[in-house]
Amino acid sequence: MNKDISVSTIGLGYIGLPTSALVASNGINVKGMDINAKVVDTINQGKIHIVEPELETYVAQAVKDKFLSASTKVQEADVYLVVVPTPFKGNHEPDVSYVEAATKNIIPLLKDGDLYIIESTSPVGTTEAMEQFIFSERPELKGKIHIAYCPERVLPGNVMYELVENDRVIGGIDAESTQRAIDFYSLFVKGKLHATNARTAEMCKLTENSSRDSQIAFANELSIICDKANINVWELIELANKHPRVNILQPGCGVGGHCIAVDPYFIVSDYPREAQMINKAREINNYKSFWVAEKIQTAKLEFELKHGRKPSVAIMGLAFKPNIDDLRESPAKYIAQKVLQNSNNEEIYFVEPNIKEHNVFKLTNYKVAIEKADIIAFLVAHDEFKTLIVNDKIILDFCGVQGE
Repeated sequence: MNKDISVSTIGLGYIGLPTSALVASNGINVKGMDINAKVVDTINQGKIHIVEPELETYVAQAVKDKFLSASTKVQEADVYLVVVPTPFKGNHEPDVSYVEAATKNIIPLLKDGDLYIIESTSPVGTTEAMEQFIFSERPELKGKIHIAYCPERVLPGNVMYELVENDRVIGGIDAESTQRAIDFYSLFVKGKLHATNARTAEMCKLTENSSRDSQIAFANELSIICDKANINVWELIELANKHPRVNILQPGCGVGGHCIAVDPYFIVSDYPREAQMINKAREINNYKSFWVAEKIQTAKLEFELKHGRKPSVAIMGLAFKPNIDDLRESPAKYIAQKVLQNSNNEEIYFVEPNIKEHNVFKLTNYKVAIEKADIIAFLVAHDEFKTLIVNDKIILDFCGVQGE
């Protein structure tokens, strides 16, 4: 496959836009689609609507060179990338309706030789289900187009580098589809491209994030135990990690983001009896957020009993991880909501240096919040917080800002 092709990307969010910009920066014509007209307009101006280092440079150049454009409708192309959200429903069952809707819009445009790839994290069997959907609508295309699954595995804050350098797992519905997808990704990925089948590729993505969720759950459970045992968990983990075969992660206030906090449920939903440990890890990490909210509430009550007045509280961080603006499935946001619900006329300062405003929380500059608050709860280890000098305050450090 050469670069004289066109690519249609459906979904221009935290993965779809960086992928589109990267592909376009390699001299490939990319036509992105998003249902949000404001997002489309922003991109067509060479600007971005999310926070990601280097991304704006890529987008600005690709738009200027006319290799990247955006629209609210899917455009005809040779390669179709489905990069839409796959959230879960209220009962933690995966919701693939966005993938289905994207595929429905693509079906009328498909022609002989086209390549259709799902990048969205999906339950096992989704690619095969979309294959059946496509051929039920366009039976004449059976055996004439290529269908594959290739999940992203990038870290927010380092996406543009990892999209190029990280290995990719690519699984097609048949060997020819796998090879066609490998040929496509080889145009812009330097990491190794590992061939498999679609079901294994789907499970690989879920397995990676379930593994990380379980490791974080161990650290979070340990932090709760250490709090009860009056042991500094940060010092304990540092000492335990001196063992040559021990590598305990750092605890936090839960687990967030659209991957680790969601993907394990895709396995649990399909295999509820078998996925015992995976399900328990989810329970532990969800409980940690509730536990943190309770610790803040207790600190407020103790302050009021001691000082005879209600304390002011600073909630430091709302994003799901340090130095990004992404609040999806954020445990810090959940904790902030609980604190707000439990408030009784206290002054609460909500801090998130990576966003300008929020429709629920009135944001405060972190330096102002530190100065005015009696109780400071660090929920996210943003770089800005690590250099703060805090005196004569009650510090609740749930992310290791003070311990690092």
